[in-house]
Amino acid sequence: MKLRDPLMLLLVTMPLMMSGALVPVSADGDNWRDLHKEVKEGHLVGIDEIMDWLEARYEGQILEVELEQEDGKIEYEVEMIGPRGQVVEFEFDATNGELLSIEGVNIEAMKKSP
Repeated sequence: MKLRDPLMLLLVTMPLMMSGALVPVSADGDNWRDLHKEVKEGHLVGIDEIMDWLEARYEGQILEVELEQEDGKIEYEVEMIGPRGQVVEFEFDATNGELLSIEGVNIEAMKKSP
């Protein structure tokens, strides 16, 4: 299943549509509203750009997406499950879409051929 399959997109975006924002697990008060506003105003990269980047480079299905603000940094955390059942977490800088880190096992097996 590709990242852009309608069911997968629905599972990823349904909570976003219902809440009107990407709600981080660690959100307190109105912090999530501020982050949503930043995305809407174009100050932060949208999740569609992150998904395009992942789809072009990795095989797998998205399990969870979070937009978090901690220590003055705003990051997307995306968990994917690979074709061999491995779970991998990608962290992206939400201000420019730069990949910051990848954690997990058997990551190489998820990479698409160039």
